[in-house]
Amino acid sequence: MHPFLLFLSLSLLLPLADALPPPHLTRHRLNRHRSTAAPPQEHIEVTRPLPIESLPLSCKLPILSHTFGNTINLPPTNDTYSPPNNCTWTNAVLHLSGASNGSQYDRIAGVWLAGAEILRTSTPEPSEDGITWNVHKDVTKYSSLLRQSNLTLSVMLENIVNDVYTAVYQVNLTLYFYNNASSDAVRFPLSHFPPNLKSTNTSLNMNRSLELNKNPADLVIPLSASGEEGFWFKIEKELDAVYHGIQIPLNTYRAVIEVYVSFHGNDEFWYSNPPDSYIEINNLTTQRGHGAYREVLVKLENNVIGSVMPFPVIFTGGINPLFWEPIVSIGAFDLPSYEIEITPFLGMLLDGKVHYFGLSVADAISYWLVDANLHLWLDDKIDQVQAGPIKYSVPSTSVERTYKFNQLDGEFEIEGERESELSGWVFSSAGNFTTHVTNKLEFENTIEFKNNGTEKSVEHEVVIKNKVQIKSDTGYTASSLEVEKKYPLEFTTTTLPGSGANDNYLVTTKLEQSLKEEKKELGSDNVEIKSKLESKQKSGGWMFVQDHDVLSGSASTEERYKVEDGFGCYTRRVVAEGGVITISAENFLCATAPASSSIMFDRK
Repeated sequence: MHPFLLFLSLSLLLPLADALPPPHLTRHRLNRHRSTAAPPQEHIEVTRPLPIESLPLSCKLPILSHTFGNTINLPPTNDTYSPPNNCTWTNAVLHLSGASNGSQYDRIAGVWLAGAEILRTSTPEPSEDGITWNVHKDVTKYSSLLRQSNLTLSVMLENIVNDVYTAVYQVNLTLYFYNNASSDAVRFPLSHFPPNLKSTNTSLNMNRSLELNKNPADLVIPLSASGEEGFWFKIEKELDAVYHGIQIPLNTYRAVIEVYVSFHGNDEFWYSNPPDSYIEINNLTTQRGHGAYREVLVKLENNVIGSVMPFPVIFTGGINPLFWEPIVSIGAFDLPSYEIEITPFLGMLLDGKVHYFGLSVADAISYWLVDANLHLWLDDKIDQVQAGPIKYSVPSTSVERTYKFNQLDGEFEIEGERESELSGWVFSSAGNFTTHVTNKLEFENTIEFKNNGTEKSVEHEVVIKNKVQIKSDTGYTASSLEVEKKYPLEFTTTTLPGSGANDNYLVTTKLEQSLKEEKKELGSDNVEIKSKLESKQKSGGWMFVQDHDVLSGSASTEERYKVEDGFGCYTRRVVAEGGVITISAENFLCATAPASSSIMFDRK
C-alpha cells in the first residue's frame, strides 16, 4: 500500500527565482497516526443549520449514488430525475454525502439539472484512514425544475486513479422536500421566512421577496455548455467569450441571472499573481502572472450588463493543505453563486427574438469554469407583458495599477471600482412597476515580496453594494433588497532554504480570511427584514518540504461564525490543531438584541 499522500500547491510557497512545479498541486508524504479502530474523519465547512430543515419533512428522494474513479476526460455521470409522487412540498434541500480513502488531489465538481447548475463544490483531500464530508444546500430557487419529470441529472467530477493517485470518491445525492404550508406555527431560530410569507408560486404579487429561495422563479433556463465535458464553459484567456442564445417568454415580468464560477490552474490563486513584467525581467519560469485583477463579465449581445468579482475560495490543497484538516476553507464545499438583476432590460428582451447572453473573464489566464442560470418570473394572467427602459448607462470602470520592484523584491498595488445604475418599467397584470438597480464594486489588492523574494504577503479586499427597488407608478415601494458584502483576505508565506544538497525548504504561513454580509429587505406588510452574517478564519502553520513532498509540519485553524436576524442568532466556534478538532461550540442565543426585523416605515 502506498504511504499516505496529501497534495498541496507550492505556487505560493517556493521562492519565485526557483523553477516551480507544475501549476496546480504537488505531493505530500506526511503521515497522520490515527487509531486503526477510529472511524473515517469527517471534514466540515463551518456554517449554520439550514432554517428550512426545521420545517416538516414531506419526503426524501435519493437521486444519485456513484463512485468517481478514473473519470478524467469522461463526460458527466447522468441519471434521470423525476419528483417524488404524493408529496406536498414548498422547499427543497440537496444533500451531498461523500467518502474517500487513499491518496488524491482535491477535485472540483458540479451538479446540473436539465443543464442548469444547482451546486458547485469541491472535495477534501482523502487519507489512508478515510474521510467523509457532507454538504447541505437550499435549492428551493430551482423549484420549477424540481417539479418536472424525466429531466437529466448530471454530475461532473474528473478524477485520476493510478498507482500513485489511489483514491476514488463515493458520492451520494439526496433531495429532502419540506412543507412550509403550516409555518405560522413554527418559530425558526434563523428563519428566512417572515411568519406571514408563504412560498407559493400560484399568483403574481409584486411585493413578494426578491430573494430567489423565498420566491422561486417560474422558469430556469441554463446558460451552459453542451455537457460533453461538463456544462461549464472553460475560459482560458481574456479574449475567450461564450454566448448562449435565449428567447425570453413574452409574459416575463422579472429576470435574474445567477452566475457560477471557479478558478483553477495558473489562475487558482489569481489574487496573488504578480504582473507579467516582474516575471519576465527576473527570467522566472512560472506562468502564474498577469497581475491580480479578475472580473467575470456578463453581457447581453455586446453590452456589459453585470459583473462578478468572486469570493476567493481556497481549495483544500491550497496555500497550506494542513490548514484544511478537517475544517475546510470558507465556501469550499458550497461555492457561492452570484445574482444579477436584469429586469430593467426586459424592454429589450420581450420582442419575441433570440437574444445572446455572454460570459467572459477580464484579464483571465488559464483557466476558469463559468456558467449561469436565467431565472424568469411569468405572468400567467396575460400573454404579453409590456416593458421599456428608463435609464441605462454603460458601467463605469476604473482600475489603477502601481508596480514597483527591484529584482525579486517589490510591491504591486491594484485598486479600482465599477458602478452601474439602471431602471426600467414593466406593465403586467399586477400593474405598472419600475425596477431600479444600483451596483457598486470596490477592490484593493497589494502583493509584496521581500528578502530576495522569499517572503510574500498578499492583502486583498472586495466590497460589493447592490440595491434593487421596485416601485409602483404612484411611488409606492412594493419590494426592495439591499446587500453589502465584504471579502477581506490576508496571508504571508516565508520560505527558508534547508540544509544539505537536497532541494528542501522550511515554509511558514499565516492566513486570515472573512466573509461579511448584511441584508436589508422590505417585503410584505411594511416589514423590513435585516440580517447579518460573518465568518472568519485564522490559520497558521509550517511545513518542511523536499521537492514535491512535505516531510513534516503542523498547522492550526480557528473559525468563528455568526449570523443573526430578527428571529434569533446562531454562533459557532471551531478550532482544529494538527488535523484534529479540539474545540467545537455553538449557541443559538444572542449576546445582544438581534437585528431588528419589524421596523415599520412609510413606503413612499
